[in-house]
Amino acid sequence: MPLRRPTDVRLTLRFYAQLNDFLAPNVRRRRFDHTLTASTSVKDTIEALGVPHPEVGLILVNGVGQSFTYLLKDGDDVAVYPEFRQLAIKDTALLRPPRNGGDGNNRNPMRAFVLDIHLGKLAAFLRLGGLDAVLHDDDADIATIAATEGRIVLTRDIALLKRSAVTYGYWVRETNPERQFAEVIDRFDLEDQLEPFTRCMRCNGALAVVDREAVADRLPPRVRESFSDFRQCTGCGRVYWAGSHHRRLAELVERARSRLRLD
Repeated sequence: MPLRRPTDVRLTLRFYAQLNDFLAPNVRRRRFDHTLTASTSVKDTIEALGVPHPEVGLILVNGVGQSFTYLLKDGDDVAVYPEFRQLAIKDTALLRPPRNGGDGNNRNPMRAFVLDIHLGKLAAFLRLGGLDAVLHDDDADIATIAATEGRIVLTRDIALLKRSAVTYGYWVRETNPERQFAEVIDRFDLEDQLEPFTRCMRCNGALAVVDREAVADRLPPRVRESFSDFRQCTGCGRVYWAGSHHRRLAELVERARSRLRLD
C-alpha cells in the first residue's frame, strides 16, 4: 500500500445518470475512492476523470451545493449530477446562470447552437426544424462564438466541451444524424418549439415568403408551372418550394417526433 503524503487529498465520488458515459468502466454507477496530490478545484477534478463541465448540473460536497471553483479537502464526499429537467434546485448553488432568462430547470431552453464541422448533417436537420444552428471548424472559435453569442455547443469532441470558455454544451451520444436530431430535441425539450421550413438548411438564414415572379428566373420550367408558394433564404438567396423533397423532409421531422414519443 503506497504511503500517504501530507499533501494528499482523499475523496469519495459518485457520478449519476448519463455522466457515467464519460467515466472509466470500473468506476461507473458507484461510489469510488480517489486521491489527489494536492487540493484542486472540483471542476478540474471532474474533468480529469473525463466529465466535461457543461454536462454537469449540480455538485454536492458533503451534501452541500458547491460551485466549480470549490477547492476539495481531505475527506470530502462528492456527488455529481447532470442537469435536471424536473427537479427544482432553487436553494442549491447553481453552476451557471439559467439559459435565456429561464428558471434553472430548462423550462425556457435556448434555441441557438454552434456545432463542430463533423456534425454538418445534424446542423442541417436542426435548421430544418427552425432551430438556429451554426457550424465552425475551429475549436477555439467555437468556444468564443458560444460565449459571445450565448449558444450551446454540440459536439462529439469531449476536449472541446472542457474549454473554459464553454458554459453550455452537450456531448452528442448518437452517431446517426437522424437519431442525433431526435436526441438533441429531447435533451433540450424542443419538440414544441420546432418551426419546420423557416430556416435555410444550407446557411442557417431565415426564410421569407416570396412571390413566384420575384424568383421566376431561378426556377426550373416545371417548378414555375406547378408551384405557387415559395420561400427564399434572406442569407444565401436559395429558393425553396413544397416539392417531393419537402415531403421527405417533413417526414424526417415527424420520424424524430415519433421516436421521442416511443422512447
